[in-house]
Amino acid sequence: MSISTLRFSILSSMMAALMAMGAYLHLPIGPVPIVLTNLFVLLSGLLLGARWGFISAALYLLVGAMGMPVFYGGKGGLAHLFGPTGGYLFGFVLSAGMVGFISHRIRYSLLGDIIAVIIGSLVIYAFGVPWLKFMTKITWGKAFMIGMIPFLVGDTIKAVGSLVLARSARPMLFRQIG
Repeated sequence: MSISTLRFSILSSMMAALMAMGAYLHLPIGPVPIVLTNLFVLLSGLLLGARWGFISAALYLLVGAMGMPVFYGGKGGLAHLFGPTGGYLFGFVLSAGMVGFISHRIRYSLLGDIIAVIIGSLVIYAFGVPWLKFMTKITWGKAFMIGMIPFLVGDTIKAVGSLVLARSARPMLFRQIG
């Protein structure tokens, strides 16, 4: 295993742990709570790139699927993973990968990072809202009203937070060692 692989393995594990911590900071407002997890999902893509961002979010889901209490409210297990919020959880994995891919392709520019977090946030909704609709058997309008609209302002703030953190942390994380 190379030093680079080891370094990214550790960083991916740390990002998965931050995702879990973000789930503990939640406000339950119906079937979809407000959590900080998605801030760390976006941040993992921005900091680690497509492959390792994807891996960090997948690790978060794997640990939760195994029953560890890493989902919102200290929940875990397959029942929670496949419950009403499961689409958002699966969306986290693709979102982290997409954010990393876009950010890297546009050479970590501010505009590229902004585009990346917007698309990453939309990916989470693209998985979460339809899943919520089908799992709860509600109308599309209601699914958008309870699964997306109330979260837009908060998710915008979290996206900005991920941008600020990434742009601050990148120079420290990726300076040459030795």
